[in-house]
Amino acid sequence: MKKVDLLLLITIIIISLFGILMIYSASYVWAEYKFNDPFKFVKHQGLFFIIGIILMLQISKIPFRFYFEKANPILIMSLILLVLVIIPGIGTVRNGSRSWFGIGSFGIQPSEFTKLSLIIFTSKYLTKNEKNLKYIKKGVLPILSIVILAFGLIMLQPDFGTGMIILVSIIGLLFVSGVNFKFFIRLGMIGVVGIIVLILVAPYRLERILSFLNPWSDPLGSGFQIIQSLYAIGPGGLFGQGFLNSRQKHFYLPEPQTDFIFSIISEEFGFLGILIVASLFLIIIIRGFQIAKKSEDKFSKYLAFGITFGLAFQALLNLMVVVGLIPVTG
Repeated sequence: MKKVDLLLLITIIIISLFGILMIYSASYVWAEYKFNDPFKFVKHQGLFFIIGIILMLQISKIPFRFYFEKANPILIMSLILLVLVIIPGIGTVRNGSRSWFGIGSFGIQPSEFTKLSLIIFTSKYLTKNEKNLKYIKKGVLPILSIVILAFGLIMLQPDFGTGMIILVSIIGLLFVSGVNFKFFIRLGMIGVVGIIVLILVAPYRLERILSFLNPWSDPLGSGFQIIQSLYAIGPGGLFGQGFLNSRQKHFYLPEPQTDFIFSIISEEFGFLGILIVASLFLIIIIRGFQIAKKSEDKFSKYLAFGITFGLAFQALLNLMVVVGLIPVTG
């Protein structure tokens, strides 16, 4: 019988249940107004939670070597889904991005599968090509080209935030695999140029950069969301306004139940709430890295590290956006 990391399991369940609770608090005003059902989003998230628990129990029975053997078809399938979702009539547009498969009132983002499939594939690639990683052309560029292909397909949706999470996750794997550090310096320089180009070709991204530098230059336009987020975070104080007592969810802060739910947590539970949520994430991340360190073979080490590092970067990225440390992604 496989040993279960009880601390990790309990922490995941606690943060998931707290997330469902906060989805209700953040969404019931909007859900009642639009759908005449204050529990609309909670029911969806609760269903996903139950499905997630069932899948977790079933997938935990699969030997991890299965992912090593099936890494190629898993990646190919996820890339096919990325192509399909950008085709009009197949993919569904939400918030300006054609990145969803709509199934009734539910939606699935194939880019979420790509996050995991690329980590699985890269872990296998690094395990099998360990001797070639000191050669950039022979060892690094092949895997990097696949990552750039996935990034390009995601940018066609467009979804810059998800693309960056995938890109940084794989770069993190390459870094711990022992690739020459000079390569990352060159890659960083190329990345800066690439980000500048992406900003210039999409005017709305430039608007987000300008609103990040000075949100109050356009308080009713590009700066509106971050200003409302700060208005939620600011009054939270030490203990917050109390559960269900957020003001900003009353049609002020856009997307309070999704991308900016952390703002509502801060408003209702204050610094204490922030500390609790951050601590829960920190436990998950530390345990993930410890599992990677204790793993007996290279593939499982890379796999555990990649999943944990991707989660850590995504959480950090979201927190930095909602408190105004970096521009709103998209």
